Amino acid sequence: MLTLPNTDLTVHPLCLGGNVFGGNANRDESFAVLDAYAAAGGNFIDTADLYAGGESEKVVGAWMAARGNRDEMIVATKVGMKDGADGLRADTIRRQADASLASLGTDHIDLYYSHRDDGGTPMEDTLAAFDGLVREGKVRHIAASNFSAPRLTEALELSQREGLARYVALQPHYNLMVRDRFEGELQDACRANDLPVLPYYGLASGFLTGKYRAGQDADSKKGNRYEDDPRGPAVLEALDEVAAIHDAPLAAVALAWLAAQDTVATPIASARTTAQLDDLLALDALALTSDEVERLNAASA
Repeated sequence: MLTLPNTDLTVHPLCLGGNVFGGNANRDESFAVLDAYAAAGGNFIDTADLYAGGESEKVVGAWMAARGNRDEMIVATKVGMKDGADGLRADTIRRQADASLASLGTDHIDLYYSHRDDGGTPMEDTLAAFDGLVREGKVRHIAASNFSAPRLTEALELSQREGLARYVALQPHYNLMVRDRFEGELQDACRANDLPVLPYYGLASGFLTGKYRAGQDADSKKGNRYEDDPRGPAVLEALDEVAAIHDAPLAAVALAWLAAQDTVATPIASARTTAQLDDLLALDALALTSDEVERLNAASA
């Protein structure tokens, strides 16, 4: 377990993504994955108001109610990208927070994200709305997703200057196949502000599990966009080598590479089945050497 800097949130090394709950994974399948995650010591669930058309939050809420374990779970959800409730206007934030609380069957959200930046709304209005939710106890901490480095820095400085709730984490798109969106200016901003990073798409839509190798049938076509990336074969070869050394699944090695980055607190990954979850949970016992991290760095550069 680890504590996210500048928070009182102690979380499992794997944050379980909830984007499949109520969608690609039905209620029973979702409950099975959630049960297995909790049995393994997992306590950190990431969802959003738009996942599975809003069903993801409802499934997570129904599962916590059925298991009576709300106080044991750290629940993150998001606002700002749902059709008809997009953007970060104050009224949108308050309305969607209440809707998420109802869907989750809880009186508080542990980590509430701006799902993406909203350049059309004054940032002070957005942060003041979040601050109000924190003061009312509806939200414990706020975080940002899909922000640029300048906008993230601006938000942090505004919170400091005005005494408003501060973003305590960043959720960017980051993995071995997509590094340039985070590494560099955005990573530097997180490092300078002691902001923990929780990457999404940590497995590149399944590509980094190895199921999209040339000539291999996959049970989904979502990850095929990486098959034509010239780095793909080299990245999978490097993952194979490191996985063989540790006798670990490729998925766990890909997530362990993320966890080895100095700004990353815990990667986010989802599972439709308990078998998929087992591969993800292997991350908990996996620590890469510096040479192994460099091998993966070189393959994915």
